[in-house]
Amino acid sequence: MSWGGVMGVISEGGCWGANLGYRKQTKISPMIKEVTGDITLSKARAIAHGVAPNDHFDSGLALSLREAFPSMYKDFRHYCHQFSPKPGSAWIWSGAERRIINLFTQEAPQTDRSHPGKATLSHVSHALKELAHLISHEGLDSVAVPRLATGVGGLDWEEVKPLIYKYLDPLPIKVYVYAHFSKGVQAAE
Repeated sequence: MSWGGVMGVISEGGCWGANLGYRKQTKISPMIKEVTGDITLSKARAIAHGVAPNDHFDSGLALSLREAFPSMYKDFRHYCHQFSPKPGSAWIWSGAERRIINLFTQEAPQTDRSHPGKATLSHVSHALKELAHLISHEGLDSVAVPRLATGVGGLDWEEVKPLIYKYLDPLPIKVYVYAHFSKGVQAAE
């Protein structure tokens, strides 16, 4: 007797069952692990985060990274002034202890004193595609990402999350998605 292709999955509530379409399902990936903790304490080879071209890094994760790696921010500002990056692209910074991948998910601020524009799903999609390319090109074996573009960027996590899986799940590396922030707490990566 055949089951007609019914596939077993784990639902968001953690229950195993057939994919009958009556509950929202979450794909379980052996390469992507959702964690709770402070992404700045990650043991991953790189931390990726969303920014705008010419971003001021004055709030959230960007501020934490600016404080932890002041030379990264200085190099970021120089890069932006020299190359005028566009939303949907990415720039990698390599420090002595960490690599930071800046994903341009938002529109640039209109002036030096204004806030960055909002993120778009198109910018996030293009930036994640670029991230996947950088990971392969740089030979990274792990990366940590936050809930991209859902803070200052203003996007809905339920729309961004599938894009992370689309672009990063096919890679043969460990991806730690910091789904929930907990300051000072080392995540169980």
